[in-house]
Amino acid sequence: MPAGPPRRPSSRPDPSASAATLPGASLRGYLLSVLVLLASLMLVAAYARHAGDREDALAQAEFVAEAGRATALVRQQLLTYELTLQGGVSLFAAVERPTPAQWRSYVDGLRIDARFPALVGLGYADSLVPSQLQALQLSRRASGEGLFSVRPRGVRERYGAVTYLEPRTPANIAAIGYDMYAEVSRRAAMDAARDDGTVRMTGAVRLVQQGAADSAPAVLMYAPVYRSGLRPDSRSARSAAHLGWVYVPFRAGHFVESALDTLQPSVDIAVFDDTEGVGAVLLYDSTAGAAGDGTESTHAARTREIIVPAYGRQWRFRFTERSADAAAGLQRVQRTVALSLVLSLLLFAVTLSLAHTQRHAQRLALQMSESYRRSELRFRNAMRSSPIGKGLLDGEGRIVEANMALADVLRSPPEELVGQSLWALLDDGSKDLDADGRLRVSRVGVYRTSRRLRRDGELRSLQLTYAPVPGEIGQDIAALVQVEDITDRIRAEEEVRGLNRTLELRVEQRTAELMRANEELESFAYSVSHDLRAPLRAIDGFSRLLGERHAGALDAEGRAYIGRVRTATVRMGELIEALLKMSRLTRGDIRVVPLDISRMAQRIVAELREQEPARRVSVDIAPGLQATGDASLVENLLTNLLGNAWKFTAHTADARIALTAAPGVIELGQPAFAVRDNGAGFAPEYVGKLFRPFQRLHAQHEYAGHGIGLASVKRIVERHGGGIRAEGRPGEGARFTFSLPPASGEESAEAQRGPTGQPWPGSAGDDVRMSPGDDDAAQGRRLPGSDTAYDEASD
Repeated sequence: MPAGPPRRPSSRPDPSASAATLPGASLRGYLLSVLVLLASLMLVAAYARHAGDREDALAQAEFVAEAGRATALVRQQLLTYELTLQGGVSLFAAVERPTPAQWRSYVDGLRIDARFPALVGLGYADSLVPSQLQALQLSRRASGEGLFSVRPRGVRERYGAVTYLEPRTPANIAAIGYDMYAEVSRRAAMDAARDDGTVRMTGAVRLVQQGAADSAPAVLMYAPVYRSGLRPDSRSARSAAHLGWVYVPFRAGHFVESALDTLQPSVDIAVFDDTEGVGAVLLYDSTAGAAGDGTESTHAARTREIIVPAYGRQWRFRFTERSADAAAGLQRVQRTVALSLVLSLLLFAVTLSLAHTQRHAQRLALQMSESYRRSELRFRNAMRSSPIGKGLLDGEGRIVEANMALADVLRSPPEELVGQSLWALLDDGSKDLDADGRLRVSRVGVYRTSRRLRRDGELRSLQLTYAPVPGEIGQDIAALVQVEDITDRIRAEEEVRGLNRTLELRVEQRTAELMRANEELESFAYSVSHDLRAPLRAIDGFSRLLGERHAGALDAEGRAYIGRVRTATVRMGELIEALLKMSRLTRGDIRVVPLDISRMAQRIVAELREQEPARRVSVDIAPGLQATGDASLVENLLTNLLGNAWKFTAHTADARIALTAAPGVIELGQPAFAVRDNGAGFAPEYVGKLFRPFQRLHAQHEYAGHGIGLASVKRIVERHGGGIRAEGRPGEGARFTFSLPPASGEESAEAQRGPTGQPWPGSAGDDVRMSPGDDDAAQGRRLPGSDTAYDEASD
């Protein structure tokens, strides 16, 4: 950059000198203007001689090009309609059969009204034989969609009835149920699309949506839909896998107008369906209803015809040049000649004003120089007054200029820094140069780096930011460097990291203390349970002896009291045993093995049936349920859950129990299972009490138990790293969903065998629907749709 502002002119131009040279300059300018006028007139004459032929050739080329653009736009619009059809076909490939709501959502997403104004709608027609039609009518009536009737009425070998048609305008709604396969032209296109597996188009037809006064020709495009979304290779396979057609109806005239909307053609266009064997059928004529301008032209209008294959049809486009446009070419030549003459005169005037233009240019140059000087001054003032260290570097990293802030950072006066290498002043001596020895910033642009500086016996950290800046012509200025002392900031960040480490250590200590407290609490519960057994046995023994040896000394009420004492001791013993079981669940080690949940559940249900052979309960256990875990703990879990379901369906006439894979997972990456029944159920507001030990929601005489089964289930699931949730309603049953670690491929094979290497009970062809003696249960009926859960643990 320059050291100071550009020097102003020392004196103003001499008026006497300018006056002396003015006459000669004016004469030369006048002669130059005359020469320009004569040359321009000669060019105009040459242009007028050859412009007619050139204009005619250009008009012909433009006519051919416009015809090509018009046909290309129509082909592009047809391709867009085909892509829209294929999108509908893809929807049937993604969803086995979209619902009306899904079809409506897909069509709404296309925004047909805005993007395809010529389309009447986007629909789907099923290919049905009479039995399939009857099944479709029954299905739609069962789903609440109302009566589905086919028009025209009558029994036919095959139907192509409109099933879906969006958007839901009154006309489109009235078209639902129309059998397009009953009409010859439509059937030919539908058969061709089905057999070839491609999009096909009909000839001119009359749409169902058209009113009595609407006689405009319309066409339909069909895309076949095959089972599984794949196009079979052979024609017979395509016919066998065919499901229906996605189709679009549109009026031919509206279609051509919308396709050419962006072109605004200047020629007349007529479109004919010229398919062999059909004859020319007019689909569109841009001159229909147009009035002439009353003028006649002797110029022969150009015509051009283009054949466009259109999905099994042959469309012929006839383009005719408008008479007014044909004559307009010669008029343009005449106007151009007249304009050229005017321009020649203007050029004569322009040459006379060149002297004034030159003087004006000199004034602009002076203003630009002053603007540049001020911009340079602003930059230097901003750099010098900046509180951040800044300096200009040449291509080899030497300091060209430095501000006071940079001098403070480097502990040197600004004038001493000029000419020194920036990296020679730093402690690590690293250089930001590329392989050619030039500043890297000239190649990569703005970038940041960190360097170190030893100052006053202390090592300081600096952050350098390079930005490329241009210098004056002849000056080697390559970059602006910004130097910041970030030592204090780095120290503060290190202090924060140290505090974070201290906090993490404290969290670990608190966690270890909590784990020790939990272990001590479990040991205490285990010890207390053991210590309570001795006095309980004494109470039971002495009360028994009292009843046996001194029964004669007691009246009936006393003997009743002794019986109640013994019953209470037995109950107390069972509760202590339950408490010990709860303690054992958290004390032992887990041995994780592959498990076949289905076969394990079948064995548990078989034991329940042996205990109560008179009960008739329909049990549905899904096959192939696999997981990993401790065999004894998981068996305890299933025994509690299935035992709960068995117990709480005791008062249900049509008792049903199911063990299935849950639709979702509780823990990420773990399979989930669900046990559900249609028994007593529970109120949802009590779900928080289910997994607490000794919490009961039913009286003992209604459903026996100790209230620890579900607490045990929760501990077992949590020890395996899974989760459990409960759902239910009174009188509607209950549902428990739990997750266990997944089984790998090898573990799945091992799960087919028990711990001894022998197959699990029931592995040889056992039916998972375990409902002997019940006809409905033998058919494998499942639970109602509502998901419910239990509220209490079994014994």
